[in-house]
Amino acid sequence: QVQLVESGGGSVQAGGSLRLSCAASGRTFSTYAMGWFRQAPGKEREFVAAISWSGGRILYADSVKGRFAISRANAKNTVYLQMNSLKPEDTAVYYCAAAKVTVAVEVAGYDYWGQGTQVTVSS
Repeated sequence: QVQLVESGGGSVQAGGSLRLSCAASGRTFSTYAMGWFRQAPGKEREFVAAISWSGGRILYADSVKGRFAISRANAKNTVYLQMNSLKPEDTAVYYCAAAKVTVAVEVAGYDYWGQGTQVTVSS
């Protein structure tokens, strides 16, 4: 069992930056692939970024490539999402997720989810 707690969300103007953190409980964090998803009001949850257990494989949604960066610190049981050049369309609740098997872009590929943190980008 893994419990995930996101933090770092908030309100920022377009062009600004935020860094999200996801703290995981449990001794097996380093064996999980981790992902970030987001969900805007009235829309389905969508993939943002994912990182393998070793950090050797990283995936990004096309909409965030070049602006967002995912990283992890296994010694701290934490995964990060650095978000730069934020746009109003990045406004959403951001969720952290853990996958037992491998990195995935589908919601169904993840086994554990956090409660989410709100990111609001104003124009």
